[in-house]
Amino acid sequence: MWIVNENKQREFLGGKDSWSEVIKEAEKCSFFKFDVDEEVIEEEVIACYNCTFRRWTDKSFTCCYSTKME
Repeated sequence: MWIVNENKQREFLGGKDSWSEVIKEAEKCSFFKFDVDEEVIEEEVIACYNCTFRRWTDKSFTCCYSTKME
């Protein structure tokens, strides 16, 4: 579900509306941390979309901890 983009960042292939996939990814990520309230998409849902370490792209997001994740 990930690619290395042109900026050598790990980018999620599922886009911005793949909740079941980003929930699974976040559950196995030891770096997950809820973002600040105004940046959280869905309250109390552990998902990459709600993580402080995700950075939005045009089509999806990248993970700041991508080099440490498997």
